[in-house]
Amino acid sequence: MLSRNLKYAYYPGCVAQGACGELHSSTVALARVLGIELVELKAAACCGSGTFKEDSQLLEDTVNARNIALAEELNLPLLTHCSTCQGVIGHVDERLKECQQKNPTYVEQVNNLLEKEGCLPYRGSSEVKHLLYALVKDYGLESIQQRVKRNLSGLKCAAFYGCYLLRAQKSIPDKDPFHPEAMENVFRSVGATPIYYKGRTQCCGWPLSSYATTQSFQMAGMHIQEALDAGADCLVTPCPLCHLNLDSRQPEVEKVIGRQLGLPVLHLPQLIALAVGVSPKELGLAKHIVSTKPILEKLGL
Repeated sequence: MLSRNLKYAYYPGCVAQGACGELHSSTVALARVLGIELVELKAAACCGSGTFKEDSQLLEDTVNARNIALAEELNLPLLTHCSTCQGVIGHVDERLKECQQKNPTYVEQVNNLLEKEGCLPYRGSSEVKHLLYALVKDYGLESIQQRVKRNLSGLKCAAFYGCYLLRAQKSIPDKDPFHPEAMENVFRSVGATPIYYKGRTQCCGWPLSSYATTQSFQMAGMHIQEALDAGADCLVTPCPLCHLNLDSRQPEVEKVIGRQLGLPVLHLPQLIALAVGVSPKELGLAKHIVSTKPILEKLGL
């Protein structure tokens, strides 16, 4: 039986509304086909991508308590499609829920700051969930499989999870953050073949890129080479920041490591949406820096 009546407070994040606009459009398209209702949190603020706490933990907690409160007002779980957003907002949610039990004065401090700005208080009544786990746990792999119109048989996909998704929170739906299977199980559900390689759970290098560019590109290059050498046709990531370092900067990465790569990098919802019949044009597959044509040709599109 197909899953029905799923509804989320959708937190698009900054990158999907800017440099990776195709992530937003593919998430919306996928939700439409699967019958998932997304209520976009248009008043939400940037999560800070882990930088706010360098100056103030209270700042990170207050900004993201406000984001969570917007979802709580709707009585809906907050849905992200960015590993970094998930790691930051999910960790704030965990910390504040723990503080409600052990240090309620701190939550009161956060809510007092929100009240001064005319914002709703944080209640701890919602849940922060990444699209990957919403699809696997709420919608269900069997239901995804039933929706497939374009079997991706023969396509070899290498997952790149992003470190925030796996290690920023105390608990994640995958049993082992060092040996996750959620994305690989999604690949199997749409007919694709998962490719395993060493770097799939490591950092892409993006956090280093502003001050240690060469080292950042060396990290990205190492992961791309490993996936290529393992036989991957493409990388698939649930994080737009990883996508920027692995796709948008791949030509620069090639110069640093001295090797031609040319490995396409897909956003997770693009891959699934392809399988359920959404057109490549609607998914923005022509907007990538590394051409996705080899993937489409392999699928006969």
